[in-house]
Amino acid sequence: MSSVDRAGEARVAASPPTELTSYVGRSDEEGEVRRLLGSTRLVTLTGPGGVGKTRLAARAMRDTACAFPDGVVFVELAQVRNGELVPNLVADRLGLHDLPDISARQHVIDHLRGRVLLLVLDNCEHLIDVCAGFTAELLAECPRVSVLTTSRQSLAVPGEQVVPVSPLPMPQAVELFLDRARAVWPTAVDDDQNTRATLTELCQRLDGLPLAIELAAARIRSLSPAQILDRLGSRFGLLTSAPRTAPQRQQTLRATLDWSYELCTPAERAVWTRTAVFAGSFDLDAATYVCGDAAIDPSSVLELIDSLLDKSILVRRDHGDVVRYQMLETLREYGQERLDQAGDRDRVARLHRNWFARLTAQADAEWFSDRQAHWITRLSRDHANLRAALDWSLSTPDEAGGALSMAGNPFEYWLLRGLPGEARTWLDRALAAAPPAHPDRVPALCICALHTLWLGDLNGMARRIDEAESLTATLDDELLRARILHVRSFAAMLTVQPETVDLAAETCAVLRAHGDLRAEMHPLFIHGVAIAYRDGDLPAARRSLRRMYELSTERGETFYRAMSLFGQAMVEVEFGEVRTATDAATEALRLDLHDSALHGRAYRVETLAWISDRQGDHLRAATLFGIADTFWNRIGTAPDFAVSVPHRKHIENTRSSLGDTRFDEAFAAGRALPDADAIRYALGEPATEPLPAAAAPPSPLTRRESEVAKLVAEGLTNRDIADELVIALRTVDTHVQHILTKLDFKTRAQIAAWIASHSRTP
Repeated sequence: MSSVDRAGEARVAASPPTELTSYVGRSDEEGEVRRLLGSTRLVTLTGPGGVGKTRLAARAMRDTACAFPDGVVFVELAQVRNGELVPNLVADRLGLHDLPDISARQHVIDHLRGRVLLLVLDNCEHLIDVCAGFTAELLAECPRVSVLTTSRQSLAVPGEQVVPVSPLPMPQAVELFLDRARAVWPTAVDDDQNTRATLTELCQRLDGLPLAIELAAARIRSLSPAQILDRLGSRFGLLTSAPRTAPQRQQTLRATLDWSYELCTPAERAVWTRTAVFAGSFDLDAATYVCGDAAIDPSSVLELIDSLLDKSILVRRDHGDVVRYQMLETLREYGQERLDQAGDRDRVARLHRNWFARLTAQADAEWFSDRQAHWITRLSRDHANLRAALDWSLSTPDEAGGALSMAGNPFEYWLLRGLPGEARTWLDRALAAAPPAHPDRVPALCICALHTLWLGDLNGMARRIDEAESLTATLDDELLRARILHVRSFAAMLTVQPETVDLAAETCAVLRAHGDLRAEMHPLFIHGVAIAYRDGDLPAARRSLRRMYELSTERGETFYRAMSLFGQAMVEVEFGEVRTATDAATEALRLDLHDSALHGRAYRVETLAWISDRQGDHLRAATLFGIADTFWNRIGTAPDFAVSVPHRKHIENTRSSLGDTRFDEAFAAGRALPDADAIRYALGEPATEPLPAAAAPPSPLTRRESEVAKLVAEGLTNRDIADELVIALRTVDTHVQHILTKLDFKTRAQIAAWIASHSRTP
């Protein structure tokens, strides 16, 4: 995968779920949703489970994307059980990372304030109060954001427009059945008048619910449409498990689920209910561990999963060369209910936790190796399951101790994902709930202190590391004391203390003596950078950073190799060879892109800005400072804290060389670049749209915004511009507002003046 592909991953994560099957259109509902999104800011699609709310939301999201220049973001809430994590999940989909001393909710609001964006919250019903409160606050604080939600009930937020999603009309319902049935068995259904009459009656009995129809169509492998109708008729007369007061179609869906469940073999039912414990998707190994027991031979789990795929209970998800499985949320809730009825919920949840505890332990053991890239991908795919396993451990008596290591290892994974704040939250909860004498307490305190430092919270770090130090005071354990020294040396480095070099040197010596090479990596970085900046000792700095680079390269890992290259760039740009600094910073950034390491990008681009300043290319330096600023904001760290001395030196010199106006324009242009183009620019690669010549800073406007701005300068009204460009009036309104915001203007006359000044020949 190219660096450009990697740079765009954050936007892909914000997209709606991929449609794996054909879509049966709902033209009336689609038109109504589009119309409402053009005139109101909160639209909720309501209806029973399985009626097609998510698909309709995804369609509406695609159809209206052009009206939201800052993007459309899809957030699936089904995997979250703890309402407090809703803002965190939204922040993650937006590409934001934890900030010190600010909640995820406030971070999202601050980020979206002033942006023109559509946020889609899917499956709100189980978190209805949290979603309602969060949405109301978002709409109040972010006047240009619109929200589309799906839920089995409305949010009851002022201004909400509710669109009931009805069952399919019979012609569309029949077409859906035929489409799904033919996907299972192409020749199983004749398209004649008698068959259509049977299918119409069948779909009427299913009340036109897409999920019910798909479940019924999955049986076409073994039953004819007439047989399905016969079995459906006899079953539905007996199934009365839903409340009599529930809407009929909800009773019908429940009956359909009961019917589908009863058609499964006992072994298939067991796998259905046990895999319902997974959050998000899961792989075959995890399913085998959770489902296999004395009654179900582990070797038969694959065959049973295949049967559940045939019955549309599970859905296949392809991830490169690995297949994973996922259950529709309605089916997952049904499976969990059956699991509760059987009294098996705790046993299966413990197996789920044990599997992911073992997974994180193995990832930690193999992190400093050529298996690192594998574990980055594996843990990222299972992040929802990690959250579920941690939540179960912390809500179950006597299980909190296991969360200390699960949330702490591998600690680099949480940092690489840009989630030190979430890691700290899990660790703090585990530390509060676990026994004081738990053997994992001191390592967890040290890791928690490191995450706290990355968030810029020195006082929080001190509290945690002081506790760790008090617990080790009576222990003869050099390795634990070295971990504490590591944290203190990092804190000293960030606050530019002279003792940094000695603390880091002592830490490295102890860890080297014990052969703990992985733990030695970060202290080597601290020592190499600190000794160069404190003493100007370039040879000593190069020795530490070279050792770090060689050890990480020998083991085939990339996290610490990128960090060592960043250290080399930091040292060489100030005290050595600028060419070496450029090569090191560029290679480090490419490694970050290869591993989707979001945290390091701010550091690498920042260093490239220093290099450009030293080379005298101040326009490029200012643009890179703007790009870096976007990444710093995302990871919740300020360069004035993380790399204070070189940052202040080079940004002040760049501003002085360009002057305030040119610096600010180039800085703003860097901030405005899309991620993919920002990365290309930093790497010196051609952008998708060429940047302006070096004589002028790049424009902060997109190509379409520039077109609109020129027409504004010609005196055209928004209606005239819409006609000229053949786009919607609302789209033009949005573009004009976006132009005013980007340029910090208030009037159209200012836009015209700006266009005139930027059109002059130099």
